[in-house]
Amino acid sequence: MPDAEKIETFNSGDRQPGTVTLIDDSNGQRYTLPVLEGTIGPRVVDIRKLYAETGYFTYDPAFTSTASCESQITYIDGDKGVLLHRGYPIEQLATDSDFPEVCYLLLHGELPSAEEKEQFTRDITYHTMVHEQVSTFYRGFRRDAHPMAILCGVTGALSSFYHDSTDITDPVQRMIASHRLIAKMPTLAAMAYKYSVGQPFVYPRNDLSYAQNFLHLMFSVPAEPYTINPVLCRAIDRIFILHADHEQNASSSTVRLAGSSGANPFACIAAGIASLWGPAHGGANEAVLKMLTQIGRPERIPEFIERAKNKDDPFRLMGFGHRVYKNFDPRAQVLRKTCHEVLGELGITNEPLLDIAMELERIALEDEYFIERKLYPNVDFYSGIIFKAIGIPVSMFTVLFAIARTAGWIAQWKEMIESPDMKIGRPRQLYTGRPQRDYVPLDRRN
Repeated sequence: MPDAEKIETFNSGDRQPGTVTLIDDSNGQRYTLPVLEGTIGPRVVDIRKLYAETGYFTYDPAFTSTASCESQITYIDGDKGVLLHRGYPIEQLATDSDFPEVCYLLLHGELPSAEEKEQFTRDITYHTMVHEQVSTFYRGFRRDAHPMAILCGVTGALSSFYHDSTDITDPVQRMIASHRLIAKMPTLAAMAYKYSVGQPFVYPRNDLSYAQNFLHLMFSVPAEPYTINPVLCRAIDRIFILHADHEQNASSSTVRLAGSSGANPFACIAAGIASLWGPAHGGANEAVLKMLTQIGRPERIPEFIERAKNKDDPFRLMGFGHRVYKNFDPRAQVLRKTCHEVLGELGITNEPLLDIAMELERIALEDEYFIERKLYPNVDFYSGIIFKAIGIPVSMFTVLFAIARTAGWIAQWKEMIESPDMKIGRPRQLYTGRPQRDYVPLDRRN
């Protein structure tokens, strides 16, 4: 196998800062590959011509050491706890911006002017209604169907209603589809919830903000007026911002791979929803509530803390630490404050699961075991608590994640479609099956 011998460094401001030379131990052959440098982050060895020049592939299960694309949307430094959208720190966006503005930023690369924001908000608002016949799709599902199953199916079906925005070669149609998906996702999600509880579907209102409209769609009923609590509205808005995009995660990579084949945007986002549904991806905040239920009451917390410290015990504390963030999750710091604001606003007392959650948070921030291993509460820990306090059922947790992440999926899809380097995704493999052999007729097999 080739070994890296050296890296020659050029001017760090160059797009191509150097090369790496590989030596094939079997024959002494040398191969030189370019080294690319992004705006920030680690340098990257360009292996696009590796197979053609050396006859070798790289082997990288789950692509954890491979850049699958070039992107200008989101940057993460997990060691330092940094998350940037188009260069803006997530803490600033979650504190000072709102979700529609972040959607605009992800799509267009810059924050909007006042006029641009007003027009974008209007475009989103006036796309929130869905075709009336879409409601018949819901009636085809069982009442106890998981909302993610419904959302995945109905989102993919949108392409059968909106033929005027499925031509991916037309930039106008791409933008219309982008607006439609961001706008209609809260409506479709709330319809899935209403259907599961047997309540009538609620129509969106154009006089409400994005977050206000979602709460209205979820919790209002025709029998009485619904008052939107501004603290809860802001909490939902922040959760949407904090989940809007997260670089090349499983679902975003799924959207890009589906889109690389030329599939329409509605089908691509449906593919992203399917990927997000996996418990290792979008189901983490749901797992937090299940863990709290398993613990049962605050007095049992020490028992489960000890179990979590025992490597031979399969029990794991969900909502602590993060695969990407090795220091702290910057989103969690924002959501921790929001979580306490929500609990204070609602005056929740004597709620066992929330009492357990708050005690677990206290221990995690003080216990040396957690501090040494940097097992801080992450964004899923706090979002699950907020959803529980607001009254959103556990089955809807991942659905709210999908609403928020639609903005990132669309931005990733749009960036890929508009890239001059776009080609259909085709990962390679390390084949370890049987070599070629001849077919044996049935009557001659042992």
